[in-house]
Amino acid sequence: MVLRTEIRTAGRLAAIDCGSNSTRLLVVDEDDTPLERLMRITRLAEGVDSNRRLDPVAIERTIAVLGEFSSVLCRLGVARTRMVATSAARDAENADTFLEQASEVVGVQAEMLDGEEEGLLAYEGATADAPSFPGTNVVIDIGGGSTELVVGGSMVEPRAVSLELGCVRLTERFLHHDPPLPSELDAASELVRQQIAGADRVLGITSSTPAQRRLIGLAGTVATLSMLDQGLTTYDRARVHHSVLSRSAVEHWHGVLAAEPAMQRARRPGMAEGRQDVIVGGTLILAQVMASFGFQRCLVSESDILDGLVASLRHGWQGP
Repeated sequence: MVLRTEIRTAGRLAAIDCGSNSTRLLVVDEDDTPLERLMRITRLAEGVDSNRRLDPVAIERTIAVLGEFSSVLCRLGVARTRMVATSAARDAENADTFLEQASEVVGVQAEMLDGEEEGLLAYEGATADAPSFPGTNVVIDIGGGSTELVVGGSMVEPRAVSLELGCVRLTERFLHHDPPLPSELDAASELVRQQIAGADRVLGITSSTPAQRRLIGLAGTVATLSMLDQGLTTYDRARVHHSVLSRSAVEHWHGVLAAEPAMQRARRPGMAEGRQDVIVGGTLILAQVMASFGFQRCLVSESDILDGLVASLRHGWQGP
């Protein structure tokens, strides 16, 4: 992906991501210094996998948060904002209803990204400030309704595949007991393995040796695992961003979290309210990707699609 850096937008910029599990905001100053990062779990994707419609209550939750975010934009004097919706909206027959309400409350046109656009923006954000690496970057963005796998490098344009895998989708489709039954976890794992294999046929991840590629993990599941593994009681971006999760740690936490009920997970320091019931599905996806592709480490990135969206505004880039 090449940004047209000769076109630079002045002023404070903002990005809003209306995701399947959370709704998030990033505001940056003229020099791209973050002024505000906010996350609210709104579960827009609730019921979408089975009903193919956005639930009115889920829409209401998300619109209320967008109203809060709109006030932040006004207070901080934001010049331009880009707001996107992703997997939940893509899958819903009534997405237009949500997009119209979102546009009205924020005052900017809400866009519905396809999976490739979502993945490429996430890759742009994740790799912009990542430590240099001579090989191939494999970015995994584990959302509520979808997971994007993106492959790229210094000499290779990134390519993205969006999988119908996400922490909310897997939980609603397979993990019906609390804690989930072994048979439910096995069924979810088999779907993940099948979809990962399909993605590899497109992206060719296993065509290079493990030493030639680096895994960068994004989104709430990965950040939460980093906090649990470090024993953090409150969120500390400086300690989470670019921390490293070993494969053994991911597998350990998957086993621990899958064996306890959601109420017990919720009491763990570092577990964001509203994530305790879907964290097992997200951890399962990360563990399976690491096992399937032979990754022993995952670099955690708190820079993601929001940062990619801001970059697209700053430099006039609008898509792949």
